[in-house]
Amino acid sequence: MKRIFAIIISASLIALSPVVFGQANLKIGYIDSNELLELMPEKDSVEARLMEYQASLEDQIANMLTEYQTKVQNYRDNVATMSDIIKQTKEKEITDLETRIQQFQQTAEMDFQNKQGELYNPLFEKARRAIKEVAQEQGFTYVFDISMGTVLYYESGTNVLPFVKKKMNL
Repeated sequence: MKRIFAIIISASLIALSPVVFGQANLKIGYIDSNELLELMPEKDSVEARLMEYQASLEDQIANMLTEYQTKVQNYRDNVATMSDIIKQTKEKEITDLETRIQQFQQTAEMDFQNKQGELYNPLFEKARRAIKEVAQEQGFTYVFDISMGTVLYYESGTNVLPFVKKKMNL
């Protein structure tokens, strides 16, 4: 609700800015940054590196799960012949391994997100620089990213994607 109110206020300020601030040459453009990102050739190598990283994390989790299953099966097969102290030791090993697996899964998710940011940030920065340059060259007062859902209406604006694609030789 607050976001919608903020968007309405922002849109109102933008609409009123020529009147309030005397700017008669308001030029608004829009771009879909997701579409631009899809066109960037570097995206494929970033995706490939992310898939490799994800596969390595999945392999580690799979190895841990295999170890867990082996320990549980061994415990089940031999529980009847185990002394209480060995039974307690094996149960503790299994619960410790469960905890390690859960912690690893949580850490792996955060690591993957960090890796994703690390690999994508240079692409985002390159796109931002090109958008800024195009906006300055074309005389845009505002350029909105419609992929973020921040613009409710943009029909009268100009899509700057063709200019940015040309700037980036895409």
